[in-house]
Amino acid sequence: VFEDTIALTNPFVAKMAVSQYQGVIQNFLVGLVNAKRILEIGTFTGSSTIFFANALKRNGIKPTAADRKPVIGLDISEKYANVARSNFADAVVEDYIEVIVGDARENLAKLEGQQFDIVFLDADKLSYRQYYDTAMEKNLLSENGIIIADNTAFDCVTPFINIPAPVADDAKPLDVPFGSYPETPEFGKGIHEFNEYIRKDSRCEAIMLPIGTGITLIRRISSTNNN
Repeated sequence: VFEDTIALTNPFVAKMAVSQYQGVIQNFLVGLVNAKRILEIGTFTGSSTIFFANALKRNGIKPTAADRKPVIGLDISEKYANVARSNFADAVVEDYIEVIVGDARENLAKLEGQQFDIVFLDADKLSYRQYYDTAMEKNLLSENGIIIADNTAFDCVTPFINIPAPVADDAKPLDVPFGSYPETPEFGKGIHEFNEYIRKDSRCEAIMLPIGTGITLIRRISSTNNN
């Protein structure tokens, strides 16, 4: 999948695909929470989706009705969605996955009434908070489910590390270098604000793992535990 992505785009864009090692970790988490349904926000060319589907397959989950596939992927690009669908067929997991194309912020809200054991955030970094809030407020996350937020330790977050969130217009980030595309100061600011938001959110507890460009695991805290 990674080689196909490079051929379709370029090595810089292809970096948006999850690494092999991160895919193995995602597989482990599927088993850890005994996941039966997974929602992926940001499918791209399908590498992480395939990891998720194979983990479900290995754990004995069977394909289901067309409108209740074990894995739902949201992506803004029809072009990448078609590449992903081809990759799913090559990996023999196409029966497990439905890709919905369009604005994930809108399509996420339309999933109200369904629940998922893993919600994976890997789309527009500036919309992470909205994705998270929608998943929590629309009750898309199952009782023992987890949210996985990718890229939460991008190098571009570093300049904002000691700046209160939300970041004021006159804030002065540290003048330090950071990675190339897709990292930008705007992304760094947005991810920093998201990290601070969930750190202070009484609805959840979260831990950031220093793997790749950072993944954050988030779980809901029941109202009983908050009292």
